[in-house]
Amino acid sequence: MIRSLYTAATGMNAQELNVSVISNNLANVNTVGFKRSRPEFQDLLYQNLRLVGTISENGNQVPTGAQLGLGTKTAAIQKIFLQGDFTQTQNTLDMAIQGRGFFQISQPSGVIAYTRAGSFKLDNTGQLVTSDGLLLEPSITVPPDAITISIDPQGSVAVTQPGATVPTILGTIQTATFQNNAGLQSIGSNLFVESAAS
Repeated sequence: MIRSLYTAATGMNAQELNVSVISNNLANVNTVGFKRSRPEFQDLLYQNLRLVGTISENGNQVPTGAQLGLGTKTAAIQKIFLQGDFTQTQNTLDMAIQGRGFFQISQPSGVIAYTRAGSFKLDNTGQLVTSDGLLLEPSITVPPDAITISIDPQGSVAVTQPGATVPTILGTIQTATFQNNAGLQSIGSNLFVESAAS
């Protein structure tokens, strides 16, 4: 009796986790660059009540055994890095990556973080930053007298300045790729950090 309650409890715990993951996915449905998660479960050990191939009381070989499962456990919660939808924002500094890759973001600690969220702004010094004020890496600074800013499909950032006949190239936005995106560690604010598994 106690074993059956424990087995049922593992199923309830798994379903509670499943609902929590789905709830987080739904809560972030409008979050730019958010990647949904999917829980993965595994069955627990089995108790052998009768082994396959044993000899029965009648002297016949048993074709099927009797194994009793002891429940389920969470194996992983995996991020699903599928291509998101592109949205026209009319903001020159909003970008999207088609295919693989992440924008590189410099954290105050000096550790590089990675994001798929391409909503950038200029801070008070003209540097490209995230909504939280974190610098794009490598940093790009737009001069205060820039008339227009343009970013081409290769990530080259250029500005038009007064009296100039050709745009001035300020730098190129560099992206990072990983062998195993699911191995990146989420740290919140749509940011990931590299891990040994990525």
